[in-house]
Amino acid sequence: MPLDINVVRNEPEAVKESERRRFRDPALVDQVLALDAEWRASVSRADQLRGEKNAVQKRITAAKKAKEECDDLLAEKRRVEAEAEAEVKRTKELLADRDRELAKLGNILDESVVVSQDEEADMDKVHEWTSPAAPPRVLPEDGRNHHHLLYMLGGYEPERGTSVAGHRAYFLTGAGVLLNQALVNFGVSFLTERGYTAVQPPYFMKKEVMAGVAQLEQFDEELYHVKGPRDEEYYLIATSEQPLCAMHMGDWISERDLPIRYAGTSTCFRKEAGAHGKDNWGIFRVHQFEKIEQFVICECDIEKSRALHEEMRHTAQDFLQALGISYRVVNIVSGELNNAAIKKYDIEGWFPGYGTYRELVSCSNCTDYQSRAMGIRCGQKKMNEDKKYVHMLNSTLCATTRCLCAILENYQTDRGVRVPEALVPYMGGRTFLEFKRNLDGTPFTGPVARPPAAPVA
Repeated sequence: MPLDINVVRNEPEAVKESERRRFRDPALVDQVLALDAEWRASVSRADQLRGEKNAVQKRITAAKKAKEECDDLLAEKRRVEAEAEAEVKRTKELLADRDRELAKLGNILDESVVVSQDEEADMDKVHEWTSPAAPPRVLPEDGRNHHHLLYMLGGYEPERGTSVAGHRAYFLTGAGVLLNQALVNFGVSFLTERGYTAVQPPYFMKKEVMAGVAQLEQFDEELYHVKGPRDEEYYLIATSEQPLCAMHMGDWISERDLPIRYAGTSTCFRKEAGAHGKDNWGIFRVHQFEKIEQFVICECDIEKSRALHEEMRHTAQDFLQALGISYRVVNIVSGELNNAAIKKYDIEGWFPGYGTYRELVSCSNCTDYQSRAMGIRCGQKKMNEDKKYVHMLNSTLCATTRCLCAILENYQTDRGVRVPEALVPYMGGRTFLEFKRNLDGTPFTGPVARPPAAPVA
């Protein structure tokens, strides 16, 4: 996923400043420029040698017509051809070296991003909403967290899951399946009504294609590697954003057909290495889950992509409001952004079990960073004009397991869990899910007296 080399050439100080704001060494910009200069010189030398070869060939042709000796000219041609071949090889190597370093540079940050490495100390809270249906409360010490509630509903089997598929695996059953599927169906319907086209992408991608849309460190830290029958290398998707980025690979899209809005629906697979403590509870952070994704492609216009970024954020907010989950919106600080994003919002829902807000939505504007790697252009095909690449934006609408956790904790009662009104049509009309068993596995016979959850001041 490269930054435009022309931006680095023409605006090196802007790129350096962006790298500083990302808390990275701006010296990398000079390294890229040095490699670029070396590559351009090599290209020039290769062109020069091709010219010399053509000139020698003309002299050989003339000598043969005149029936003159041309052994010296043939030897010179072989020498020039060998030198040209070596220079072309060097050119390719230099380009690979330059592009490898270029890929380490991040997209140029939006001016509204707060410069910090500490999300907690320098939090930029943009918006907050309190649900009238389930206002924020903190559970008492012996309160029920989402994994307790889901188990009591007969909604999942964690031990059976881990015995079959290892750490953090699970079987969803009964009410768990119904809620999960309701979130998928409601999410797709929600976006379809707003002009999005539903897309179910492939769940794995070729290694070389994934390399164009994912940062290198994601390969080892996040993505599952699989092999085909002839040892072809693939990676399971961590989000439908990845295959949707590549869906129009190599296309030239007319600006009159933009923006394109996709509602990606897929199962996602993530290693989720390094999580510990409460994050390991239940289905909050798992290796496999369903997700509905907003993915938008627009023309190469920063003002238009900024406007769409805000629109997508508000769409995600509207979805959480429909579910009645209290949330806050955070403008992510510069040191926490990935290379592709110029700006990212996280929308964090209230979790009574954690007594805090946790991420439910990530909403990013990546401008042309990903489309450049995928070769997706827009506008008229004109000679001698700079190539224009589309802008790409992505936003979670609903990661079902995480959202399910928030619903369970916010809508719990002493006898079961209320179903958010928006999900009732997708739950066969069910408005309430009753507990089936106690935490020890015995049948649930009635509530045990416990202190109520405390409202958040």
